[in-house]
Amino acid sequence: MYICILFNILFFNIMVKHFFFFLIAFILFVGCGQSGRRLTDYVNPFLGTATLWEPEDLGYIRKLKERTWGAEVFPGASLPNAMVQLSPVTQFRSGAGYQYEDTVIYGFSHTNKGHWNLLHIPLLPVTGAITPGDYCSKFNHENESARPGYYQVFLERYGVNAELTSTLRCAYHKYTFGEGDDKKLLADMTRSNNRVIGWDIRKTEENVFSGFQNADGRMCFYAVSNYEIEDIVQLKDDEHEVSVVNFRNSKSDKPLELKIGFSFVSIENAKMNLEQEMLNKNFSQVCKEADEAWGKLLSRIIVSGGTEREKGLFYSCLYRSFLWPALRSDINFDYTDAARKVANGGFHYYTDPSFWDDYRNKLILLGMLSPEVTVDIVKSITDKGEKRGGYMPTFFHGDHASVFVAGTYLRGLRGFDLERAYRLLLKNATVPGRGGRPYLDEYMERGWIAEKDTTDVPTWDEYKAAVTKTVEYAYDDYAVALIAKELGDEENYRMLMKRTDNYKNLFDPSTGFWRGRIDDGSWIEDFDPYYPYYAYMYREANAWQSLFFAPHDPAGMLALYPSHEAVEKKLDSLFSKPWKGYEAHNMTGFIGNYCHGNQPDHSVPYTYYFIGKQEKAQVILDSIMNHYYDMGAEKLAYAGMDDAGEMSSWYVFNAIGMYTYSPADPEYIISVPLFDKVKFALDGNTCFTIAKNGKGKKITGITYDGEKVDGWFISHDKLKEGKGLVISVE
Repeated sequence: MYICILFNILFFNIMVKHFFFFLIAFILFVGCGQSGRRLTDYVNPFLGTATLWEPEDLGYIRKLKERTWGAEVFPGASLPNAMVQLSPVTQFRSGAGYQYEDTVIYGFSHTNKGHWNLLHIPLLPVTGAITPGDYCSKFNHENESARPGYYQVFLERYGVNAELTSTLRCAYHKYTFGEGDDKKLLADMTRSNNRVIGWDIRKTEENVFSGFQNADGRMCFYAVSNYEIEDIVQLKDDEHEVSVVNFRNSKSDKPLELKIGFSFVSIENAKMNLEQEMLNKNFSQVCKEADEAWGKLLSRIIVSGGTEREKGLFYSCLYRSFLWPALRSDINFDYTDAARKVANGGFHYYTDPSFWDDYRNKLILLGMLSPEVTVDIVKSITDKGEKRGGYMPTFFHGDHASVFVAGTYLRGLRGFDLERAYRLLLKNATVPGRGGRPYLDEYMERGWIAEKDTTDVPTWDEYKAAVTKTVEYAYDDYAVALIAKELGDEENYRMLMKRTDNYKNLFDPSTGFWRGRIDDGSWIEDFDPYYPYYAYMYREANAWQSLFFAPHDPAGMLALYPSHEAVEKKLDSLFSKPWKGYEAHNMTGFIGNYCHGNQPDHSVPYTYYFIGKQEKAQVILDSIMNHYYDMGAEKLAYAGMDDAGEMSSWYVFNAIGMYTYSPADPEYIISVPLFDKVKFALDGNTCFTIAKNGKGKKITGITYDGEKVDGWFISHDKLKEGKGLVISVE
């Protein structure tokens, strides 16, 4: 009866297209769609937690003792872009702290990125006598489960069923002990994935303990227990020191429940966050609200057609795309700034994005679906830059905040001060100094960065990664130039645009590769395009994987070759010449020498478009989507690291039939969708659709609102009109 009423309302208002879309999205979300499944039911938080072991998955035979890098993601509870990520720790100093092949749990930590840092304040329910150096518990995947906003596992050593859920700034722990067992809580305050430089934990009221842990940020907490606290004792042996919270009347049958507020400002603010977000709610209510928050986000893209596996991969990847950057401000907007002072700018303050990875796609997806978060991230990095010597934050390699800011503004998000951001980005591009672009002085002087003249460089040695820096700086210059043009800064626009050709300076026509030069301008002689480096000439890549990166100038890039036939031959060779068995922890998942397990060549397949061979690109894209996102024995491994959502966002975009080939530009390259129809709620309101007409890999026609689309790209402004994109294929 309820469904009938909803559909009557729907058809009565059929001319109101925005209402039409959101009603359908709501019906699907609450489980009344044809499949009878909520969108959150499609999400598997364990996807990406497994490691690749077999040669057929890795692309080589393992010789090193260290495991290869998995997707390095966590299965625990969190909300989109939240402060709290409440997740199990199976080993410290291991990416997200959780590896599916592990058999023990050390605790449940409260921050996570999936990048060998964080894991603040690990807690573990225990019983009986405690040995500080040996307290972890075995667990079994048969007694473990997870869904968005919820995680559960049975701790065999202590006979405890642990359930976890969370809000933006708070964690809810629910521990069901065995009958008559003495309930205790172990806090491993000296350990995280970072060096702990200070901590405190103490009883502050009958049912309250509080404190902080300083490890990649000083995270304060205020914890309320449903049991009165007897005391908190320190246990120490030759190996380790832990804190143990003892409770009164702890042999009662009721579960131990902890509601914990967090803050990177103060314990008082942690208490405030707890009181406003969680304190008066029970576990089921918090869990339900977490599911609803994720359902609201996931319902902004509704896909039809495709297999259940493809829908599971799609919504799992969409979920995974929205866990980072993480919130760092309190409910009253207080935050600790880059100068380590408490500030309040009236906006939500976030961690830095993982720029080298997710500027390619994830940050654009974030702006399309969560514009308010995206605007606050720009405000956050601008605030940090102004308080860190006037340079916009960089991450790991390159200067890709420029691409993020340009792509965000040009897509119509206006809620931040572009001029303030531009001043920082321009300094990054023009003023050498600590905090800006490394080796900028030589890049500005001659248009390229030199590499050391040496031989027999081991894969893992650190050098300049000069080739990668040069070609990426050229693209960053383009992004800053776009902003200069918007602001009417013609002088700097012309200067920066002239520099956008610098990617050509390291192209070696005799080999058809981008290749390192030494100081005198001659080519590095010890050159093997198959050999991978972490930072010699190329950043985490070999010469094959460093081909064809000039997103701002594909025509100029292809003109470096004698013909389109030469480009096609080079591309065919990239995807067909076999990987030579080199072992590198972050290079896995090969199609020839193309490596989907790392970012540098993620845009290369689209190069086929520009030589009239779009269908060849689609063969590669389909193969990647079909083989590289549920790999391994358990079908839970990615080809490589998710890198804060970049790998996941690559799948999301390609599955719906468009990709951010040049993320600084407000347009998308069109491909063949996995799904028959897609409904996309852009900016949280405007709905456009994507439909696939026919079967096959060759695009024969593209229309938008019935009109032919010239070329392979569609603009963001067109999508904002809320019409229908139809991709015809054969």
